Amino acid sequence: QVRLVESGGGSVQTGGSLRLACTASGVTWNMHAIGWVRQAPGEECEGVSCVDRNGGNTVYADSVSGRITISRDNDKNTVYLHMNSLKPEDTAVYYCAADSQGLPTTRLTDYDHWGQGTQVTVSS
Repeated sequence: QVRLVESGGGSVQTGGSLRLACTASGVTWNMHAIGWVRQAPGEECEGVSCVDRNGGNTVYADSVSGRITISRDNDKNTVYLHMNSLKPEDTAVYYCAADSQGLPTTRLTDYDHWGQGTQVTVSS
């Protein structure tokens, strides 16, 4: 059974930083691209970032480019989302997702497995 577990969410003020982590079990970790998707209240889901199976290629949504960095540690089956210069519009539930094709994507339909999400709240 595939299980993705997010951690690291919380509340910060504008300009603050957070590091989210996604740890997986039950999946061939190094065959999957791992991405982050967020959903703000009343909004559609948005693919934020993704890293390929090897960690060598990444993609970012324009809305977060330059402020967020994704990385993976395949020895720990963990992907990190480093978020800096956070804005109130970054407030959302952040979901970790796995894509068995192994290529970086922000397209939601590419993901095969999803975590339960972690809340990020940025106050002004």
